Amino acid sequence: MTDDDDNGPVTPPDQLAGLSGMDLVRRTLEEARGAARSQGKDVGRGRNSPTPRRIAGRRRSWSGPGPDVRDPQTLGAATRDLAKTRGWSGRVAQGTVFGQWRTVVGEQIAAHATPTSLRDGVLSVTAESTAWATQLRMVQAQLLAKIAAAVGDGVVTSLKIVGPVAPSWRKGRYHIAGRGPRDTYG
Repeated sequence: MTDDDDNGPVTPPDQLAGLSGMDLVRRTLEEARGAARSQGKDVGRGRNSPTPRRIAGRRRSWSGPGPDVRDPQTLGAATRDLAKTRGWSGRVAQGTVFGQWRTVVGEQIAAHATPTSLRDGVLSVTAESTAWATQLRMVQAQLLAKIAAAVGDGVVTSLKIVGPVAPSWRKGRYHIAGRGPRDTYG
């Protein structure tokens, strides 16, 4: 039996009388789907549909109560993802060593030493005095551990700690080897 509007088959009321609860709901739903298909509409069975609807080349999904990739992201997460996809993660970690130096090594060390360069995993640190340079060389393992915890393993593999540079008495192109001025730096 069909409806006058040609919406598909309709079950007579005497056959529906024996159905109850979920059986009645299933039967009615199948009839509605059949009517939609006969009108040429794309009808599926929700997420388990054999022909899922596609939007811009990907399957449509509905957001649930938990976190979702379509939720608003923090700026830090967005820039971290951008750096990761572009291959900038190593450079960002190197920049973090210089930008966050005070928080990475602590206030006391940062007040007396500054990082100057980072090449091939070797971080050059200049201390304000030879005494501070000696102290930093003694705690070099702890400094490397702090840096690795802050920016990740492999970014800084070793430290080159130098003290202040004394003035050079060497002037001009020519130089005669000798001990230099003995009463000043001897």
